[in-house]
Amino acid sequence: MALIREDSRPGPLMKNHSPKTTSLLAGGAAVAFLLGSLPCAHGAESTNTQQRTTNTTRRAQSRFPKPDVKYQHGPDSQRKEGVPRGKVTDYQWKESKVFTNTIRHYSIYVPAQYDPAKPAALMVFQDGHTYLKEDGDFRAPIVFDNLIHAKEMPVTIGVFIDPGFKRAELPPSERGWRPEPENRSFEYDTLSTAYSEFLLTEILPEVRKQYKITDDPEGHAICGISSGGICAWTVAWERPDQFRKVVSHVGSFTNIRGGNKYPDIIRAAEPKPIRVFVQDGANDNRSRRPGWNWVIGNLNLVSVLEEKDYDYKYVFGEGAHNGNHGGTIFPDTMRWLWRDYPK
Repeated sequence: MALIREDSRPGPLMKNHSPKTTSLLAGGAAVAFLLGSLPCAHGAESTNTQQRTTNTTRRAQSRFPKPDVKYQHGPDSQRKEGVPRGKVTDYQWKESKVFTNTIRHYSIYVPAQYDPAKPAALMVFQDGHTYLKEDGDFRAPIVFDNLIHAKEMPVTIGVFIDPGFKRAELPPSERGWRPEPENRSFEYDTLSTAYSEFLLTEILPEVRKQYKITDDPEGHAICGISSGGICAWTVAWERPDQFRKVVSHVGSFTNIRGGNKYPDIIRAAEPKPIRVFVQDGANDNRSRRPGWNWVIGNLNLVSVLEEKDYDYKYVFGEGAHNGNHGGTIFPDTMRWLWRDYPK
């Protein structure tokens, strides 16, 4: 059954803000540091504090611990007076043939400007609950409303999918990080075609029954945080004929299920037509165990993207393994990702 809710939380009217970046050479790697969304006092918590617990067992003590910071959201992550609001409809999916015996939440965002006569762009989100929250880190429906209204991104259908629970019914608790879906790592961290098959043969055909979406793979983007970030890359890597835009927030390009091998895999292959935005932070999970350091994993990824001349952007901040930094720069991420797509 579908539950319909309007994205109608009021917010302050603020002037447009666009963070600036600068590139520095650090140890031979190109690093973009955010200057416009500055962190506030040390020790502040992210709005999605539970996200940290998803990888706490992989954190390790460092000789040079880094303080927690909190970045502030700009005006494009706030509700603005006079901007039409899209609609979010919530669903359940328990008919999977790819991930059998699972049940999950998913939601569809439809902008106010959607016209059934005109195919819309598509953007898929893993761990969809964290991207949907209007008071959370990413606030995707608000950002979409503002940028679509300003013609800074195309009219886009958003599909926000949670990982599967291995049970007959969904937990009674509020949709979020806890309890963690039992099938999350298997779905997200596995380097295979399974998740792309799940999207292309199960979820997206259901979406297309209701909405007209472009067939152009340049109009299809996919995004995720942590294990959802490597999952987004895997989908585009396996099916660039369907997805050619990727966003990874603190992506788990580590040895959870072999993701640390991606630099060698990418290096050995011909370049694929993928545009990718990679965000990470200096206080991400920093294990000394080979293959288990998120900072190194992301640096290794962007190094091979540079080596193979991919269309990529790497933004490295001060944050930890959460969505705060990636969320505050999400509007500019969307501008960069969709910069040359028809509006």
